[in-house]
Amino acid sequence: MRTDRLVAVLLLLQRRQQVTAAEVAQELEVSERTARRDLDALAMAGVPVYSVQGRGGGWRLVGGARTDLSGLTASEARALFLVAGPASAATPTVKAALRKLVHALPEPFRTQAEAAAGAVVTDPRRWGSDRIEHRPPRFLDELQDAVIRGVQVRLGYVDRDGAETERTVHPLGIVAKGPSWYLVSGTEAGRRTFRIDRVSSADPTGDPVHRPEDFDLAESWREIADEVDRRRTPVEIQAVCAPHGVGVLRMALGSRLDVGGATSDGRIEVVIRGHSEYMLAGELSGLVEWLEVTGPPGVRDRLASIGGALVELYG
Repeated sequence: MRTDRLVAVLLLLQRRQQVTAAEVAQELEVSERTARRDLDALAMAGVPVYSVQGRGGGWRLVGGARTDLSGLTASEARALFLVAGPASAATPTVKAALRKLVHALPEPFRTQAEAAAGAVVTDPRRWGSDRIEHRPPRFLDELQDAVIRGVQVRLGYVDRDGAETERTVHPLGIVAKGPSWYLVSGTEAGRRTFRIDRVSSADPTGDPVHRPEDFDLAESWREIADEVDRRRTPVEIQAVCAPHGVGVLRMALGSRLDVGGATSDGRIEVVIRGHSEYMLAGELSGLVEWLEVTGPPGVRDRLASIGGALVELYG
């Protein structure tokens, strides 16, 4: 992608004012020969670039020129580098080129472009479903901008019971989960997650966000999603499974299955999570060929009742 390299070289010259071919090669991960060809190509294209020979020499822009082939504004630069982040559907090649370009951006674009690249995570599945939908909510753009600029927000929020509250939050990142969008924020009560379609107002305060040094949005969201799944499936049953049936359980139960060690008879201990004992019994009744539920007693009793009903109905 030579065009991307040439823009990167130009922006690098703008930022450092003078570079050597070796520095360009190291920055863009190319050979020195390729770097020299790119510098020559800029000069031949009419960009005011010239070389300085001898000790301390290198390549410079004539008169410290601020030529910008991209013509990007700060907002456009942030938008561009959103496609290099984990939410992007861009190809690995495009992502790699943009991530290289970010290092050559002049300030103040560079810091915000780097923030944009890691500001959003997309998890396209609904809770408990593989269906994919996207409906961006009203205040998404304002909150995304606050994440990228690193400023606190006075947030109006309506909870599931319809009660409205207001608080100041430290926006850390945004996640799309199926049709819903979430804001991950620091608050006085610790890290919290807000559904953006329940946000009633979002007013930046201008005060800087206090961002933990080790914060990683993707990792934080995995922890949040795991906790939500556990709350949605609070009931656990214990069982043992024939070794050749573990794969069937994985396909049927997904993340609700935890696989343990082998028992003395060679079967595998498993723990299965669900919404209720009643629903779990119905779900597992079709897996009795591989699975024996060992507890709790309520699920075993329900399975026995289902078995009796099946025998009575089908003989």
